[in-house]
Amino acid sequence: MAEVKIRKLPDWVVEHHKRKAERAGRSLEEELRILLTDDASAKRQYWLKRAAKTREAIRRRRGTIPNLTEIIREERERLG
Repeated sequence: MAEVKIRKLPDWVVEHHKRKAERAGRSLEEELRILLTDDASAKRQYWLKRAAKTREAIRRRRGTIPNLTEIIREERERLG
């Protein structure tokens, strides 16, 4: 796992997260880990949903997308 050091972070930001961590019964490190992980997970979920919607829109306009793996395999076999 990666380690991150953040320089020049305003004191009030650190104090805010220390208080938040204390209220939740966690260390500052754990609180920040959760904050960063949740943010990344939310963004990932957003893009996965957006990609699924885009694929569905393409299917509605163009029909079912063919299985390219099978097409490539058949073409390779045909060519020898």
